[in-house]
Amino acid sequence: MNSQFEDYDYERAAELRRLRRQKRRRKVMMMRAVFFLVLLLIVAGGVFAVSRIVQKKDSGTSGTSGSGKNDTVSNVTVTEAPRETEAVPAATEAVPAKTEAPAQTATSDLQSTLDQAALLAAGYDYDGAIALLQQLPDYTGNAQVTQAIADYEATKATCTAVDVTTIPHIFYHSLVNNTDAAFNVSVLGQSQVDGMNAWMTTVEEFDKITQQMYDNGYVFVRLHDLVTETTDADGTVHFSPNTSLMLPPGKKAVVLSVDDLSYYHSYEPASFPDKLVLDENGDVKCHYVKPDGSEEIGDFDVVPRLNTFLKEHPDGAYKGARGTIALTGYNGVFGYRTDSDYQTKQHLTEDQQKWLDEHPDFDYDADIAGAKQIAEALKEEGWDFASHTWGHLSVTGKTVDQLRTDNEKWMNNVADIVGATDTIIFAHGNDIGSWEGYSSDNEVYQYFKSAGYNFYCNVDGSQPYWVQITDQYVRQGRIDLDGYMLYRASTGQTTVLDNMFKASEVFDQRRPTPVIANGES
Repeated sequence: MNSQFEDYDYERAAELRRLRRQKRRRKVMMMRAVFFLVLLLIVAGGVFAVSRIVQKKDSGTSGTSGSGKNDTVSNVTVTEAPRETEAVPAATEAVPAKTEAPAQTATSDLQSTLDQAALLAAGYDYDGAIALLQQLPDYTGNAQVTQAIADYEATKATCTAVDVTTIPHIFYHSLVNNTDAAFNVSVLGQSQVDGMNAWMTTVEEFDKITQQMYDNGYVFVRLHDLVTETTDADGTVHFSPNTSLMLPPGKKAVVLSVDDLSYYHSYEPASFPDKLVLDENGDVKCHYVKPDGSEEIGDFDVVPRLNTFLKEHPDGAYKGARGTIALTGYNGVFGYRTDSDYQTKQHLTEDQQKWLDEHPDFDYDADIAGAKQIAEALKEEGWDFASHTWGHLSVTGKTVDQLRTDNEKWMNNVADIVGATDTIIFAHGNDIGSWEGYSSDNEVYQYFKSAGYNFYCNVDGSQPYWVQITDQYVRQGRIDLDGYMLYRASTGQTTVLDNMFKASEVFDQRRPTPVIANGES
């Protein structure tokens, strides 16, 4: 399993997916144009034919003399023949409409290619943009194309290599859309309100953070962008710092992850969205049932909200990067109840049984299919996946057998939906070793390594970045952009967020204060 990603180019894959979508859209537009052109020609031909019939009738009436037999002969030999030959110029006149289509198509294709190249360049893939333009026939004779190539080459020349050992990693849980519900002690109880207040970020806070980080030059990169991978003939993978991650002056790289994107049953009373769905354009959105019972499809959580922002600001992501979604499995994924316990109806928790009782028409196979559809759409949008352990398990103090049992559940219930991953993001912010690194006699590390994991993430909000790149694995500490961290930063208790944004301007004043640590992440 160690070699499963050895030939996978995450950067180009994202760009190719985007180009394929654009190519499909362009093809549909061309088909529509051809259809209307053909329809126009058919209508023109019909009008012409009707006019000839009318002319024939009028001519036959005005030239009638002698017997009907002689009249018929006269019409066929004198009147009809010339008019058949007269029809030729009319048909010829329709030809220019056909010959104009290739010129229009060529212009449309040129502009489409220029637009695609501009999008690639906006995402810092200057080589991809230049290569795309150089595929155009006779591109050297087109001033617009050669100027675009020159501009991209000039911008590329200003880029410098990012020090990947100083890249921060931020993360979120699901976003609070309704503070009245999420912080309602009478409904949730004090303990759960304290948890929501400490772990979660509000929609308003997320929007301000995203905008301020963009304004301050931060660019999302993938966790895998930090390193260069090589693989031996025996499948052994080696890692070294990536010296080819280049950004223009003033731009700074940041890694993003999102935890627990499963929409747990416990979230329901706090008015979170209940699942991810596809809208009419095939984009991933949230299905949200509001407290008044009304339903909406929209940007109610990190994934669709960031997607929308980056579509409007493509220079906020490096080569289409988004983030890594860390998934548990015990309540399913993306709001779909895909865990096998829902199918077997064994080992059910109280809230699982309650949910099944409330949904007697539940179709396990349909939820599996729905979750797979969402997973594929997320990959196409640039998102990656990681294990967050099946049971949101704290790995601290666990035996190898306990971790193996949990990981096998994750593989059977989650990997079958989202695909293989070589990344594990530990729940509760824990880790399987000290800050000094994983030693060769660390049995837990050896197990996870044998299971195919090469990237390991914990939580460390005490410093602006924390990266370890070794020959055998990559390790990164994450900064929690949640209520607890925002409160501490806004009150001067920590400065770790200062370079990214101003916490005092971000912190949502509707939160109960003080925000206390709850021990969850």
